[in-house]
Amino acid sequence: MQAKTDMTTELALLGVLAALWGASYTFIKIGVETIPPITFIAARTLIAGAILLALIRWRGLSMPKDGATWWRFMVQACLNSVVPFTLIAAAERSIDAGLATILNATSPIFTFLLTALITRHESVTARKLFGVGAGIAGICLIVGTQALGGLGHQLWAQLAVIAATVCYAGAAIFGRGFRGLDPMLPAAGSMLCGAVILVPLSLAFDRPWTLSPSMASILALFALSVFSTALAFCIFFRLIHTLGSVGTTSQAYLRVPIGVGIGVLFLGESLGPTAFWGMGCVVAGVAAMTIPARSRALAR
Repeated sequence: MQAKTDMTTELALLGVLAALWGASYTFIKIGVETIPPITFIAARTLIAGAILLALIRWRGLSMPKDGATWWRFMVQACLNSVVPFTLIAAAERSIDAGLATILNATSPIFTFLLTALITRHESVTARKLFGVGAGIAGICLIVGTQALGGLGHQLWAQLAVIAATVCYAGAAIFGRGFRGLDPMLPAAGSMLCGAVILVPLSLAFDRPWTLSPSMASILALFALSVFSTALAFCIFFRLIHTLGSVGTTSQAYLRVPIGVGIGVLFLGESLGPTAFWGMGCVVAGVAAMTIPARSRALAR
């Protein structure tokens, strides 16, 4: 009973994470309209890192002091924020947020391939293969093939989002090395390291003191930093330890329908007629990749 309750909690958190990251593409699209990508992401990591650091101190925790852990934070920052955040922000100046969401939703595939070919820390099963296929089928049904009509145009931007997706896959695997740390510590450490890298680049290339961002972009930046970054990364590092890297990245399948739903509610976008069938495929795919199989002992 306790195990079932714990799994229900983890799957609920997976849904929350998908919602937070599903909304992030809209926030980014609005933000980069008047704020250059490097400066936008530098501010995102700085604000999120500061919030997480304040929460850590409020909880009575302390950041690690050893250089080895901070070096791992730096690597995690490059894989999980500096490179992918900037690539996606730059790409969304040329492509729609919906298309970026679709392309970025392939992260479980890359995570699955990396774990199968390199780290092999998670078993390759027919159930997980089914989950990959069902998730991709669901995405296509929910969004509709017309949403993929932009493929082939602005190729550099689409390749940038795919490269960001590969980074996320690597981050999900590398993040397993923080087992034993409170989830807030690697979240804060990686955000602060990301800010250390990006803020000087922003000052050098964008001269942010000369910018005149719109109020919409500023609000999008704060919403992205507080909810889709600080809160989301705390959940992310927890799920890495409880659901595994492939299971955690499977939230990408939920992220697409949630992101589309946000567009329907707030931007007046419409869903295709096959959306509900797609939702069933998505749920089946997520379940296949996250719910652990019963052991033979339990089956008896």
